[in-house]
Amino acid sequence: MKLIERLLWIVGTALIAVYCTHLLASENARGSDIAAFRAATAAPDQSLWSEGRIAAYNDSLAAAVSDVLGILEIPRLSLEVPIYDGSTDLHMDRGAARIDGTAMPGEAGNLGVAGHRDGFFRVLKDIALGDEITITSSAGPETYVVSELSIVPPTAVEVLDPTDTPSVTLVTCYPFYYVGHAPERFIVRATRKDLGNKNENT
Repeated sequence: MKLIERLLWIVGTALIAVYCTHLLASENARGSDIAAFRAATAAPDQSLWSEGRIAAYNDSLAAAVSDVLGILEIPRLSLEVPIYDGSTDLHMDRGAARIDGTAMPGEAGNLGVAGHRDGFFRVLKDIALGDEITITSSAGPETYVVSELSIVPPTAVEVLDPTDTPSVTLVTCYPFYYVGHAPERFIVRATRKDLGNKNENT
């Protein structure tokens, strides 16, 4: 009888632990959704934006966009921007956009994110090696560290190739204040922070 009692106690405790874990995961997902909604609807800092980009952003508010995949944050640059699915002008007018064919937020591989140089991504002119980028999605927050900055021609699509380690590649036109269609692309590559720490310790 005592053995049965003990088994029931163990089973009950395990069920409570499973329930608590599920509840915590649900709360984390809901918190991510709240953050996504906040960033998707909050008025961004447009102090560095061009007049044309501000007008395009305002026009985009009346258009239907995809669901927010996640939130991209660069704390040192005070950037917080929603990521939409598909690199259309509309999505980049409203926020940043996942480049088709690249990894999804929270997945392994290379997540490519595009943004306009005279809008949300103009702050990238001041980014530096070692800066942290956080992507928050339904999978939770993941932090990346900027490891490479480069300027490439528009044909250099290899910057979006899949990677063995979880990475984020930010893409915008360059030069930032060029009048007309900018001839080059500014590339920011960042690797997930926990992987960088492991490499440093080996």
